[in-house]
Amino acid sequence: MSDRYRQSEELLERALRTIPLGSQTFSKSKTQYPHGVSPYFIEQGKGCRVRDVDGNEYLDFVMSLAAVTLGYSDPDVTTAVSAQLDKGIIFSLPHRLEMEVAEKLRECVPCAEMTRFGKNGSDATAGAIRVARAHTGRDHVAVCGYHGWQDWYIGSTARNKGVPKAVSSLTHNFPYNDAEALDRLLASRKDEFAAVILEPMNVAEPLLGYLAAVRDITHKHGALLIFDETITGFRYELGGAQQRFGVTPDLATFGKGMANGYPVSAVCGKAEYMRMMEEVFFSFTFGGELLSLAAAKATMEKLQREPVIETLKSRGARIKAGLAERIAKYGIGEFASLAGDATWSFFMLKDSPGTPHRYSVWQIKTLFLQEMFARGVITLGTHNISYAHTEADIDRLLAVYDEVLPILHDAVVNERLEKLLRCAPLEPLFKIR
Repeated sequence: MSDRYRQSEELLERALRTIPLGSQTFSKSKTQYPHGVSPYFIEQGKGCRVRDVDGNEYLDFVMSLAAVTLGYSDPDVTTAVSAQLDKGIIFSLPHRLEMEVAEKLRECVPCAEMTRFGKNGSDATAGAIRVARAHTGRDHVAVCGYHGWQDWYIGSTARNKGVPKAVSSLTHNFPYNDAEALDRLLASRKDEFAAVILEPMNVAEPLLGYLAAVRDITHKHGALLIFDETITGFRYELGGAQQRFGVTPDLATFGKGMANGYPVSAVCGKAEYMRMMEEVFFSFTFGGELLSLAAAKATMEKLQREPVIETLKSRGARIKAGLAERIAKYGIGEFASLAGDATWSFFMLKDSPGTPHRYSVWQIKTLFLQEMFARGVITLGTHNISYAHTEADIDRLLAVYDEVLPILHDAVVNERLEKLLRCAPLEPLFKIR
């Protein structure tokens, strides 16, 4: 047992007795963090820093899977939530905050003429799909990206245990940045597709005109276009990727940074489609829970009032430029690269060069995480920038890369990875993206 992570490992052992994988979220579980060199439990956080149960402090670039855009314990959000807590959390009738947040979404998001709330992104994407199916009278769905845990989507992935084959057969994947492939897919089942749903951007940027082509192809085949903006919303722009790229979908889903980490999500869209929610059953006891709605309102107001998005872009651009320079400087370009938007970028790893590959991506990633955690940086390879990250924090991250990237070079080029690794490597995982 590691002294640095002793309490974490003891708590993990305890958690596994009552919680499958020891966590409520797959991407926060032991599957993602190599045992013996990783923290497993965070005790507290402020801004962009967190402290684990062993007292180790970290600069956080996961930011609760990009759900925390302003920073942990943001004072404006905390004040709004505290004020609402004194008045009540949920009532027997709706509260005005529901309409106020829906109106705020309409101010911010191009397609958001009407809104219904859920508690997480999977609620919202499932609701949007149900609306599209109800509106079109069709069953099949085309998907690109990650859209949550519910049957309609996850049945099309490797994590499909427990999903009826009849449900899985209705979902079809298409490749990103290939409009012709989408057209062929929709044409292969003429008049059967209810919706095309995609993350408008994640790792790769859309080719010029691609998203507009997706919209036109989708409408040509009589389906509705849904943008899953669970992450891109309130991060790429105030109005999400649809504002950034100038393409307005029929429906869109939001979550994550919408309330700076409080559990709320939204299905938004044009009124002619959203009115189907009067017939489609999409109803939650906690759909109008007020602490999260107060947080959402305060978050969006701060996004309107302060240069949050501009700061995410500028800080993230520094990371992208600095990391690209270091990948070249330390000669690791054969197995490492950089992708994504400045506000949500990815340090990408792959198998080492050669046939057969000397080291798998999982071995290299394990060493990368081991060394980053040891230097007080929480990462899974992404840079989920928050408003709380300062220029000094970016300096610190790049300084850590200056230490860690030469280690990766030494491990792979000099075939010393086994000697440098202090734990068993991660096993191949279900990749969300």
